[in-house]
Amino acid sequence: MSTVLHTPPQPPAPAPAHDDLTALAARHGLSVSGARPSLPEYVRQLWARRHFITAFATAKLTAQYSQAKLGQVWQVMTPLLNAAVYYFIFGVLLGTKHGVPDYIPFLVTGVFIWTFTQSSIMAGTRAISGNLGLVRALHFPRAALPISFCLQQLQQLLFSMGALVVILLCFGVPVGVSWLLALPALFLQFTFNAGVSMVMARMGAKTPDIAQLMPFVLRTWMYVSGVMWSIDKLAKNDSLPHAVKIALAANPAAVYIDLMRFALIDSFHASQLPAHVWALAAGWALLAGVGGFIYFWKAEETYGRG
Repeated sequence: MSTVLHTPPQPPAPAPAHDDLTALAARHGLSVSGARPSLPEYVRQLWARRHFITAFATAKLTAQYSQAKLGQVWQVMTPLLNAAVYYFIFGVLLGTKHGVPDYIPFLVTGVFIWTFTQSSIMAGTRAISGNLGLVRALHFPRAALPISFCLQQLQQLLFSMGALVVILLCFGVPVGVSWLLALPALFLQFTFNAGVSMVMARMGAKTPDIAQLMPFVLRTWMYVSGVMWSIDKLAKNDSLPHAVKIALAANPAAVYIDLMRFALIDSFHASQLPAHVWALAAGWALLAGVGGFIYFWKAEETYGRG
C-alpha cells in the first residue's frame, strides 16, 4: 500500500498594509491619480494653460449663437431688449426715471454691467456639472473652466460695449477722460465674478440642483442692485433704515454698476457713489477672487468623481 500525504491548506497571505503600499508607491515615484497639488503649484499649472482658457472662452462665445440666423448680433440685442423691457416697466409704468438725469444711458449701463455678473455666475454654476465629459477625459486644473466662462462673458460685454457707446453718444453724453476708469472697474468686476463663479462651480458640482435655484437668487439680487433705479435717490428717503441704506450701497453688484456709470455718464457725479468706493470695489474683488479660488482648489480632487 502507498501512503498518501495530505498537506493542510495554507491560509491566504495577508494583504499589504495601506502604509506599506504608500511607501512602495513613494519609492517608485507614484502618486494618487488626480491628487490636489499645492496651491502655488496649482497656480503655476493654471498659468501654463492660459492659452487654453482664452481659446476655450473664445470658442464658446463663437458657438453660443451659431444656430441663430442673426448670429453674434444677439450678443448686443439680448441686453438691449432687456433694457427696453425694464425701461417700459420701471421707467415708464413705475416712474423710476423721474429725477434721474440721462435715464436711458443710466439704465442701459446698469443692464449691461449686471448681465456680465449674472451670466458669469450662471455659467460658473454649471462649469463642472455641465462639462463632466471634459473633466473626466482630460487632466487640467479645473479652475480653468469657471475662469474661462467668466472670460467668455467679459468678451461678450466688450463686444456689446460698442452699442453702449453709440447709445451714450446719441443721448448727448460726451466722451471724457473719465471713460478710462472703466478699465480698472471692469478688471475688479471680472475678478469678483470669477471668484463667485468658482464658489458656485464647486457647489454646483456637488449639488447640480443649485443651477435651478440660481435664476431666482440672481433676479432678487438684480432688483436690489440699482439696475433700474437710483440707490442714491432712494438713500435720501428718511423712512428707510440706515442699515438698509448701507447694505444697498455696499452691495458689490451695485458698486461695480455705479463705478461704470460714474466713468461713462457725465451727469453721474462722485457724490452719488458710496464712500471709499474704489476701496470697496477692490475689497470685494480680493475677497471673492482669492477666497473663491482657495475654496474651489480645496475640492480639486473631487471634481468629476462619483
